[in-house]
Amino acid sequence: MTRPTADGLTASALAVPALGAVLLMVAVLSLAVGSVPVPVFDGLCDWLAGRPSVAAMIVGEIRLPRTLLSLLVGACLGLSGAALQGLLRNPLADPGLTGASQGAALGAAAVFYFGLFPGLGEMAPAMAGLIGAGLALLLMLALAGAARPSQVILAGLAISTLTGAALAAVLNFAPNPYAMQELVFWLLGSVSERGLGQLRILLPALLVGGVLIWGQRRLLAALSLGEQAAQSMGLSFARGGRMLVLGVALLVGASVSIAGSIGFVGLIVPHLMRPLVRHRPERLLLPSALAGAILVGLADMVVRLLPPGREIKLGVLTSLIGAPLFIWLVWRERRQWL
Repeated sequence: MTRPTADGLTASALAVPALGAVLLMVAVLSLAVGSVPVPVFDGLCDWLAGRPSVAAMIVGEIRLPRTLLSLLVGACLGLSGAALQGLLRNPLADPGLTGASQGAALGAAAVFYFGLFPGLGEMAPAMAGLIGAGLALLLMLALAGAARPSQVILAGLAISTLTGAALAAVLNFAPNPYAMQELVFWLLGSVSERGLGQLRILLPALLVGGVLIWGQRRLLAALSLGEQAAQSMGLSFARGGRMLVLGVALLVGASVSIAGSIGFVGLIVPHLMRPLVRHRPERLLLPSALAGAILVGLADMVVRLLPPGREIKLGVLTSLIGAPLFIWLVWRERRQWL
C-alpha cells in the first residue's frame, strides 16, 4: 500500500527544482530572443557595470524588463489561480472571478481618459489599476458577506459585470479614436514597451500577495476535506478565505495594471501541475507560480518571434491556447452535473 503523503512530498520536491531549472532556461532564452543577435552575458555584465555598449542597451534596457515582467506576471496569475481553485474547490475557478481584473482595467482606463495622477507619469495606469482592483475587492467582499464559496463566485461575477459595464461606458465616450485604440490594445495584454519602473509595483504585490496565500496552506489542505473538517481542526474559514481572496486580488490587480488582461493562465497552469503534486492544493502553490512564469515567458517569446507587422498581443495568444482547454474542462465537468 502506498503512502500518499510521502509520495506527494516526493513529487512536489522533484517538481519545484525541475520547474526552477526550466524557468532559468526560459529567462536566458528570453534575453537572447530578438530581432538583433547580441551576446547576452556580455550585455548583462556591461549593463550591470554601467559600461555603455550596444549589447548593454539592448539586453539591459529592452529585453531584461520585458523578460522580468513576463515571468512575474505569469507567476502572479499561476499562483492566484491555484489559490482560488483550492479555496473554492472548483477546477473551473479563474482569478477573474474576484472582479479584480475588470476593476484594474477600469482604473487604468480612467487614467487614460481623465488624466488621473499626472505626477506619477508612466506609473499612473499601474497605480490606478491597483486602486481599481482594491475597490472591486472591497465591493466583492461586502457583497459576499460570510465569504462562502458560492457567494464569492456570485459576488465576483456581479462585480465583474458592473466594472465591465463601466469600462464599456468609458470606451463608448472615448474623446477620440486614438484614445480608444490605445486602451483596446492595452486590454489585449502585452509586456512590450514597459520598463524596470513597473517592477516597483509588481514585485511588492507578488511578495505581499504570495505571503498572504502561503500563510493559508493549512486551510487549503483542510478544505480538500470540507469546511466542517477545516473548522474541526481549529481553522477559521471566514478569516482564511478573506486572506486568500485579498492575496489573489493583489496579484491579479497588479498584473492586469501592468500587462493588461492575460487570460486563462490561472486556469491552465493549476490543471497542468495538479497531477505532479497528487492533487494536493497546498502543494500546488509554488509549482503553479513557477509554471505560470514559464508559460507567460514562452508565450512572450512566441509573440516576439512572429514576423514584423503581424504582432499578436500576449493576451490574445494565451486566450487562443486556454479557450479550447476551458471548453474541454466544461465538457468533462458536465458529466458530473448530469
